[in-house]
Amino acid sequence: MRRVWLQQTTIGLSLYDVTGQGYLTEHDLGSYIAELVPSLAALDGLDSSFTPFYVCTAARKFLFFLDPLRARRVRIRDVLSCSFLDDLLELREEDLPMDLQEQNWFSAASALRVYGQYLNLDRDQNGMLSINDLAGYGSGTLTRAFLQRVIQQCMTYDGEMDYKSYLDLVLALENRREPAALAYLFRVLDINSQGYLDAFTLNYFFKAIQEQMVAHGAEPVNFDDVKDEIFDMIRPEHPSRITLQDLIRSGHGHTAVSILLELHGFWAYENREALAAAGDHA
Repeated sequence: MRRVWLQQTTIGLSLYDVTGQGYLTEHDLGSYIAELVPSLAALDGLDSSFTPFYVCTAARKFLFFLDPLRARRVRIRDVLSCSFLDDLLELREEDLPMDLQEQNWFSAASALRVYGQYLNLDRDQNGMLSINDLAGYGSGTLTRAFLQRVIQQCMTYDGEMDYKSYLDLVLALENRREPAALAYLFRVLDINSQGYLDAFTLNYFFKAIQEQMVAHGAEPVNFDDVKDEIFDMIRPEHPSRITLQDLIRSGHGHTAVSILLELHGFWAYENREALAAAGDHA
């Protein structure tokens, strides 16, 4: 059964491969998903005016995770071998439980959540997000130093972010354990484009965390202590340089980057034992 599905899906995707080279661009993926939408029972009732935003939201996940070289295209065989198509086609079920829909990036509930957040952040309603708008994301503790780098790294319009770039940021922040997300965040943190993070880079971002601590009336934590903890956690091959591969290989990359980009992430790390104990007693 799986083999038949694979053959049918391969043929279906290949119809959108306009160059015949085994790749799909974001536009190609969008066309495929748009054609698929009417057959997905869980998307019944999706407002037609929202469909373009849904298609954009769905297609962006494929590009984010399957296009590591940022060539703006993905291989059809990679699309077939990942779990994303399964998640998308799961929406064919008419009575898919709401909890499963909320966990599925491709569900209407998830797409509406992400797009709704974007609209809520867009305070001047110009359809774009400024650094000040982005400061309200999530817990509201992403540092300005981090957000400035995000804006520098993504395609912007007069220094403001569009919906596609916002989707990349959301996918990175919501999937910090994944190599593609760590690669995105590493590019943001690598302020000198040198291919590694050193003490200078860590200090640059942690200063912003210290400033947030002071703003919240807390005593700022000593940077050297945090730096030593991060290096002990990651155990890089070079004693004073942390590469992307070091972050991925360590299994703690998500923790290290969270410490540097938002006060909430640092607080969660500092209070990890208390939080774990509270979870055990919940």
